[in-house]
Amino acid sequence: MQTEMIRLDPENPGVDGIEKAAGLIKAGELVVFPTETVYGLGASALDPGAVEKIYRAKGRPQDNPLIVHVSSLEMAGECTVQDLGRYSSILDVLWPGPVTLIFKKSEAIPACVTAGLDSVGLRFPSHPVALRLIEAAGVPIAAPSANISGRPSPTSEEHVIEDMNGRVGGIILAGDTIFGLESTIVDLSREKPTLLRPGPVDAERLGELLPGLEIPGFVRARDEYRGEALSPGLKYRHYSPEIPLILIEGSPGNVVSRAGILARRDKSVVLCSQELADYYPVHVKKVVLGSRNDLYAVASGLFKALRDRDNLNYTQIISEPFPETGIGLAIMNRLRKAAWRIDRV
Repeated sequence: MQTEMIRLDPENPGVDGIEKAAGLIKAGELVVFPTETVYGLGASALDPGAVEKIYRAKGRPQDNPLIVHVSSLEMAGECTVQDLGRYSSILDVLWPGPVTLIFKKSEAIPACVTAGLDSVGLRFPSHPVALRLIEAAGVPIAAPSANISGRPSPTSEEHVIEDMNGRVGGIILAGDTIFGLESTIVDLSREKPTLLRPGPVDAERLGELLPGLEIPGFVRARDEYRGEALSPGLKYRHYSPEIPLILIEGSPGNVVSRAGILARRDKSVVLCSQELADYYPVHVKKVVLGSRNDLYAVASGLFKALRDRDNLNYTQIISEPFPETGIGLAIMNRLRKAAWRIDRV
């Protein structure tokens, strides 16, 4: 398949480029587009044939539901049978933004989008390109991350070209994404609000907006999720780099010591914080993700580090843990899901 590359300014996308991409969506084709979290692989959520192309392009299991992106509350309302007015105080704060909310779906949403579930994840992105694409297409857009299934999500133009060139009708190129991790997912389709996937909007803030918010143990990804997948990222191994990732959890001293032992055995890359970087062995490649006091910076560079092609010259990636506060919960969720092995020391 010939893939059309569409270059757009992320803040002020041109009309012609947006119309070109929207035309592909209307024609039942796939378009890769940027959001504020990661790049998405989009198709009309109302077209089952187009949605099936998403699963084929990614190699994605059919029982893994997709997130539906909308450009207005009115469009969101057409996708669910729940009264969104009941949640206006929450939506006014969280949307547009990096949060997916799960509601009972309407008949407008095909079963293939939701993997046969009676609920649908809705997201109202804040990225100007994503919003204008949805508006121009005139339909909600189903879009998982634009990567081969199981690999780290794409946060740059290089990533989406590597994974999706030749698999889709068009790729919108608009620079790096902002947050670098996928959206927070909260289930509002059942009796109690429940956090299903941590992301840029942290659990502490959500708890203020949604009193009684449940945070199941699987959110920390310490154990394998079992049961019906209500959202993406629950049932399958995700975010894995092309060489083994070993996550070390424990006190800083023990982590550095264990990393040194592992690095003596194999040629290693170490993903680390600014605070601990100088303590690792000099013979390892150190990738400083950021300060432990600025976890948003760490998050924004995580997938880029996991996808770095230079890592293929090494035998393994070793990562230190990060504090599980704020977006740190999402960082550790992704690292645990990506890990080939977790050493607790």
